[in-house]
Amino acid sequence: MFGVLEGTGFEVIEKEFEACFIGHARVERLWTGARWTEGPAWFAAGRYLVWSDIPNNRMMRWDETDGSVSVFREPANNTNGHTVDGQGRLVSCEHLTRRVTRTEHDGSITVLADAWQGKRLNSPNDVVVRSDGSIWFTDPSYGIMMDYEGERAESEIGACHVYRIDSDTGEVTAVATDFVKPNGLAFSQDGNTLFVSDTGGTHMPDGPSHIRKFSVGGDGKSLSGGGVIAECTNGFFDGFRLDHGGRIWSSAADGVHCLNAEGDLIGKIHIPEIVSNVCFGGAKLNRLFVTATSSLYSIYLNVNGIRHS
Repeated sequence: MFGVLEGTGFEVIEKEFEACFIGHARVERLWTGARWTEGPAWFAAGRYLVWSDIPNNRMMRWDETDGSVSVFREPANNTNGHTVDGQGRLVSCEHLTRRVTRTEHDGSITVLADAWQGKRLNSPNDVVVRSDGSIWFTDPSYGIMMDYEGERAESEIGACHVYRIDSDTGEVTAVATDFVKPNGLAFSQDGNTLFVSDTGGTHMPDGPSHIRKFSVGGDGKSLSGGGVIAECTNGFFDGFRLDHGGRIWSSAADGVHCLNAEGDLIGKIHIPEIVSNVCFGGAKLNRLFVTATSSLYSIYLNVNGIRHS
């Protein structure tokens, strides 16, 4: 271990991590005042970021042009994860209504998924859009386990799966059914590999705290593989994103963990709060936005994020 670089928040574990950051760049806290932040999504056209404050039932908006923060939507159905589709529309996971929605350009909301095989979803958690337009999301039961981030209820499905919404038909299919608590997910740059975290250890002794790697079939719908590529060394891998080098930038209890393409931990960005999620933004997608407990942070990196994930 090379140690913590004094005054920067970067910890180099493998030397290859040194090429990922800028020596004089610093972690910036852009805003604080939430109960549990989640789901950052970058809107390039407007130069702003939207994220969730789940327990406070609101979505927040940070404006890059002047640094201002405002309420984007309140109430917000205890939204969690968000992403932006190929047409610049917001796609959101809602705990309270147990559905995945899309905010249209005129502000209206379209329900994309709220059930599977006639049974209500648990509480959609995180979501990504593949390059073919299909929408993939995780559905653990966190939002129905208590009233803090949703509404207590029994699971109608009785399990927690990963789902795909077909871009043409709107059909919802379960693509992975062997998770305890599927959470964050992201595609590789070519869309042929899907990474999904399992945070089942939050409510199960010795439960999973890892990221699994799947191959997407030629039909763009089926998955194979699913082996574990990384175990979290501090807390849980919640939300994460990939850069152009295939590295995974993931949330953890002590900050952001950077894994190389093989899943090895090569470095950390220390954050003084538990990190929930990240996304790349800015004009060159080289600014990492970090949602962590009560605050929003950012840091400029010497890498560029993948746009469609």
